[in-house]
Amino acid sequence: MQITFKLYASLTQHLPPEARQGNQMTLDVAPEATIAQIVEPFNLPMKLVHLVLINGVYVPPDERATRRLAEGDVLAIWPPIAGG
Repeated sequence: MQITFKLYASLTQHLPPEARQGNQMTLDVAPEATIAQIVEPFNLPMKLVHLVLINGVYVPPDERATRRLAEGDVLAIWPPIAGG
């Protein structure tokens, strides 16, 4: 199945070079793949995987190892962001 995978801010550097400018890419993933399994090949430091959304809905840290996605879902991840 296909999903859209988005990384923001400093995490964008973990995307392939051709996907970095738009900060997203289409991924083919197994129907049983969890968020943790989808993220693993991108070598994201887990301490920087702060805000995780599926279709704009927050996924708490304790659900990320078991939460599965559906065809067409958008998985978006932000690092912690400091503000003023």
